[in-house]
Amino acid sequence: MRKALIIILLFCCCLSFSQESFKENPKVGLVLSGGGAKGFAHIGTLNVLDSLGVKVDYIAGTSMGGIVGALYASGYSGKELDSIFTSVDFEDIISDNLPREAKTFYERDQSEKYAISLPFNKFKIQLPSALSKGQNVFNLLTKVTLHVNDIKDFSKLPIPFFCVATNIETGEAVILDKGNLAKAVSASGAFPSLFQPVVIDDNILIDGGVVNNYPIDELKAKGMDFIIGVDVQDSLLTREQLKSAPDILLQINNYRTINNMKEKSKKTDIYIKPDIKDFSVISFSEVENIIEKGRLAALSKSETLKRLALKQKRIQKTEKPKIQSIDSIRFDNVTISGRDKYTFSYIMGKLKIKRGETMSYYDFNKGVNNLMATNNFDVFDYTIDSNEDDGYDLIANVKESEITTFLKFGAHYDDLYKSAVLANVTKKRLLFNNDVMSLDIILGENVRYNFEYFIDKGNYWSVGLRSRFNQFDKPIAANALLTDSQIQTFQVNRLNVELNDFTNQFFVQTKFQKDFSLSLGLEHKKLRIESETIINNNDDILFENSDFVSAFGQLKLDSFTDKYYPKRGFLVDTDFHLYFGSSDFNNNFSQFSIAKGNFAYVFGLTHKISTTIGTQGGFKLGDDSTQSLNFSLGGYGNNFINNYVPFYGYDFFELNSNSFVKAYINFDYEIFKKNHLLFNANFANIDNDIFDSGEWFTAPDFTGYALGYGIETFLGPIEARWTFSGETKQSIWFFNVGFWF
Repeated sequence: MRKALIIILLFCCCLSFSQESFKENPKVGLVLSGGGAKGFAHIGTLNVLDSLGVKVDYIAGTSMGGIVGALYASGYSGKELDSIFTSVDFEDIISDNLPREAKTFYERDQSEKYAISLPFNKFKIQLPSALSKGQNVFNLLTKVTLHVNDIKDFSKLPIPFFCVATNIETGEAVILDKGNLAKAVSASGAFPSLFQPVVIDDNILIDGGVVNNYPIDELKAKGMDFIIGVDVQDSLLTREQLKSAPDILLQINNYRTINNMKEKSKKTDIYIKPDIKDFSVISFSEVENIIEKGRLAALSKSETLKRLALKQKRIQKTEKPKIQSIDSIRFDNVTISGRDKYTFSYIMGKLKIKRGETMSYYDFNKGVNNLMATNNFDVFDYTIDSNEDDGYDLIANVKESEITTFLKFGAHYDDLYKSAVLANVTKKRLLFNNDVMSLDIILGENVRYNFEYFIDKGNYWSVGLRSRFNQFDKPIAANALLTDSQIQTFQVNRLNVELNDFTNQFFVQTKFQKDFSLSLGLEHKKLRIESETIINNNDDILFENSDFVSAFGQLKLDSFTDKYYPKRGFLVDTDFHLYFGSSDFNNNFSQFSIAKGNFAYVFGLTHKISTTIGTQGGFKLGDDSTQSLNFSLGGYGNNFINNYVPFYGYDFFELNSNSFVKAYINFDYEIFKKNHLLFNANFANIDNDIFDSGEWFTAPDFTGYALGYGIETFLGPIEARWTFSGETKQSIWFFNVGFWF
């Protein structure tokens, strides 16, 4: 009896094996499901297929399965895909985070002080259709599929391929097997609310996982004999795991796909289900761990996969050729459709493309970023086609933004201006197609406003207007406003000062030598400084109440990767003001000039530690009777007005003169993501006419050090700094919360 049972079992095993590979040289299909970040497990599975010699004849995928499947179908090996995806910063890719250098100086100023930005249309706040436009995803996919850019029929790829998207208007599945490969898989992976829909052939498409997350039936219809399937879909959550509204919504969506998989998994000859329950669809920081889970799941099926590979032995296998990365590109012809408000030359100027000239692919990608950083376009999709002259043709389509008005908000605290909230209205295309108007209203202990109007002419001379009112009330060193004899007469060392500054500028600006900008303009400044510390006939004493008129020039280069926590880059910021007129409240005005500059270099000591070294200085030329615009050093902050300069170790405006030189070094250790341990040291000589006396090149008279901690938040940096002076042996704490404005 026992022998009979053994014989029956052996017969069943043989029958099973024969059914599993019933045909010589079977056509093998590979189906890859969607699953967001969990889809990285597909890469681990592909590594195993390559190592075992399994040949895939057709690939079908949805969402992340479509993206990974498309790249594998285009000729990449599993190992190459591993290298591509582990080197990508997915936070920047998904959030459409554009490099700071892609923005103009005006756009940087606008984007680095607001915590919230909301589209405003017809007196209603209009929420965006998605958190991301998906431009960075499309740019990346276009670059890595450029070697197959001429293949418009996906069945002609090195491995035939199709992916699935969802028509958002009809709810029907759409098979994408022709056209632009990068655009097709972008549509298949356009996760609702995360990425905006993609338009293909007048169909509005979103993530294919909404209707068909595992297109096995469509793959079988391609004539496949044997199906390998990798399923990275979520499982149903337990009551303990359902803790939030997004969890519940995701669970509702998963009912259908999980129920469908019960039937579809039975149709799969080799069904691979990686153990990725500890990861979510947004676990993009866990790429390597998820890939490993996919590898382990495939290895558990290795015996079956080996038997399958043996049945493919009669098929002559050729090693996949290594795909050469395209580092430079030449566009001989450029076509841009969809334009209405913005001219062809405006778009080309932002892209920095010159037809017939070779440019690096990196610079082309920067150009796309430059264009999208204007926020004048919702879509910039493009196809790069090879031409007969060994160059490329760029066929692009733009969709101009319909929303031109935005409401923006911010909040801030620092030791000079105290608490403040910021409300902003920004209006684009106010008078011209390429202009922008911005008005900040700052409410708090020191009410302020800032108005800007800018006509962007790209590489030509742009035109701008600024109007700003700034005020604060602060004890400052008496020598900032009083002479030595006055200090002796009034017997004061510090003055409680109320300062009001009303400044208006008209300027023109141009860019040259890539990242340099030159601004030339005229300025009117109304400066009022008064104090209650010294009383004159029961009235506050006025130190300054004059209108000044000046001409100015500014030369600037700023390639810092971040305003607050840069990792690399250069800063050159120079300013020259010629004050040629004044209402002369103190009856002592004579023409004078002020020149100042700030030069810095940031480099990385390690991946976690960045270092900034820099020098700063300024001097006055001509008459020195007007002291209210002299240099004042001390305190910590950004966006200081006039000639106020931060200096660790001393309180605001404590060091004063008509000239100074300062050197500084900063260390930033990002101990973990968005948390920074900070150390700063600065050294200065400050006195009258130090560049004439040679004192600027002597040992520093003033030193200061700071130790701090900073956290990046959606409001902006939150920082605490303890500073210490080497001369006074006194320490001062400085705090700030939020973006500076």
